[in-house]
Amino acid sequence: MRMSYREAMRQAMRDALASDPRVFLMGEDVGRYGGTYAVSKGFYDEFGPERIRDTPLSELGFVGLGIGAAVGGMRPIVEVMTVNFALLALDQIVNQAALLRHMSGGQFSVPLVIRMATGAGRQLAAQHSHSLENWFAHVPGLRVLAPATVGDARGMLAPALADPDPVIILENALLYPLEDEVPDEWSCDISRAAIRLPGTRASVITHGGSLPKVLRAATELAEEGIDVEVVDLRVLRPLDWETIMASVRHTHRVVVVDEGWRTGSLAAEVVARIAEDCLYDLDAPPVRVCSAEVPIPYAKHLEDAAIPQVPGVVGAVRQVLGA
Repeated sequence: MRMSYREAMRQAMRDALASDPRVFLMGEDVGRYGGTYAVSKGFYDEFGPERIRDTPLSELGFVGLGIGAAVGGMRPIVEVMTVNFALLALDQIVNQAALLRHMSGGQFSVPLVIRMATGAGRQLAAQHSHSLENWFAHVPGLRVLAPATVGDARGMLAPALADPDPVIILENALLYPLEDEVPDEWSCDISRAAIRLPGTRASVITHGGSLPKVLRAATELAEEGIDVEVVDLRVLRPLDWETIMASVRHTHRVVVVDEGWRTGSLAAEVVARIAEDCLYDLDAPPVRVCSAEVPIPYAKHLEDAAIPQVPGVVGAVRQVLGA
C-alpha cells in the first residue's frame, strides 16, 4: 500500500487506539483541529474526547499528566507540537520520566510515548525549527527514535508503546508529505540502525530529515562512479554501534550528516566513538556536515544555507576521498 509519512503515523496511532483501551492521545490541538500536522485528523470523532484529549498550552503540565497516567497503567501518546516547545517540559522528561525506574529500584516503569516534530526548512523561524535530538539522546532512561522513512513511521509506534520505559519519537516535519510503499503488516526493530544503501567508498551516517538529502547525494555521487554506504541511525539512544562500526570497517571513510549544531552534536558523539574504536580502520579523518552555529533564520535562502544540503554532503564525501 502506498501512503505518506503523515498517513503512516496516523495509521499506526489508529491501530494502537483501536487495539488497546489503555492507549490515548493528548496534546495541543490534537482533537477537534486534528493535530498541527494533521496526523490525528478524524480521531476526535472516531474515538471521542476521553481518548483524544486537547490540552492547554502547558507542556510542563500535560507531559507530567502523561507520566502519571503511564505510571498508573495507561499507555499515553503525548504530542508536543515542536521540539523547541519540549524544552518547557524538560524537567518532566529528564528528571521524572527518565529516572523513575532507577529511583524506585525498578518498582515503577513509565510506558510513555512522546511524539514531537523537529527540524527546519519550513520558514517557521528559530523558535519552531531547531533539531535538538541530541538533548534527549544524552539522557539515560530514555529511548529516542527518529523515523526517517514511511515504513519506520508506520512501524515504530507499536514497539514504542510496548516498551516499559519512556520513548521519544522525533518526526522531522519535512518528511510528512513523503510517500512510499508500505506492506499492510509492518513491524520495526527499534534497537537497530539500518543500511539504506550499500556501498564501498565511504559510510555516510545520518538520521531523520537528512536521510532523503543523503540519498540524493548518493545518487549524484554514483553518477561519478562513487558508491557510498548510507547508514540511517534510526535509534538515537541507544545507538547501534555494531552496525555503525561494521560499516566503518567496511568502507574506511566516514561522513556524518546531522541537522543539529556541530558543537556538542550527535555527530560529535558518533565521530568520537569511531575514533575510539575504529581509528586504525580509517583511511581519512571523519567529516561532519552540520547546521551553521546560528539560530535558524526565517528567510528561505538563509534557512537553506544554515542547514545541511545535498551539495554539502557531496563535497564532504569528495573531501574524505581526497577527490
